[in-house]
Amino acid sequence: MGFLKRILRNGTSDEAVRVASNGSFETLTDDELQTHMGIRSYGMFELTDAVRPSYDLQVVPKQGFRYDQYVDEKTGLSTPVILASATRYRIMDLFLELVDQLGPVVDVVLETSHQGNPHPEDLYREHIDAPVLKSMLWEFEDLLLNDGCTGIAVINPSKRQEIQLDEHKLLIAYGDPLDCFSQTLIQGDVYPDDDMQFITEAEHVHSSSERFTSQFETLKHRLGMDGEMFLDDHEEFA
Repeated sequence: MGFLKRILRNGTSDEAVRVASNGSFETLTDDELQTHMGIRSYGMFELTDAVRPSYDLQVVPKQGFRYDQYVDEKTGLSTPVILASATRYRIMDLFLELVDQLGPVVDVVLETSHQGNPHPEDLYREHIDAPVLKSMLWEFEDLLLNDGCTGIAVINPSKRQEIQLDEHKLLIAYGDPLDCFSQTLIQGDVYPDDDMQFITEAEHVHSSSERFTSQFETLKHRLGMDGEMFLDDHEEFA
């Protein structure tokens, strides 16, 4: 679910900043980096605390979605995808409204790249009642929205559909058909934009903390993932 990233640490706090690629961030002072991380909005679009765009704003965050294709490297099969970006106060509602489209019983995957792990790990839980899952996720809204090292995917394997809230706090819908997902987004004022770009398509930084690492462990236990069932690739279930 994730990208290979390097860890930079600010020596004055437990906050960790992770850079997706070498570039403009390499030349920033600590003060410049902290100032950039403190910018919460661009125009009407409000960011979560999890991620920030490149210092030179190669991509300016905005609300919208576009259609794409996911191609499985192993099989060559393609799956229709919606990639969406929503302002902070809409993300959680939209994510759970999209999950509603998957049905009453779902599987769930948690992604973690905490503690500087360059290879994010996926933990899998099968067969959970969707209302129970949604209630639990509301309790961990702060973690899911503001931790740049946590991602989550909810899956209906029989439908071959998946909804993801990734580390970048992008909403991603996999499967066919996608109509119900696009209508949910449009009803939430997130509209299609063929020229839409996302901060993942340029240099960007992730933020996390020891507090979020602890919250992730709690959520993992609540979901019954103590057995640590890992997946190599979440797309096997898309």
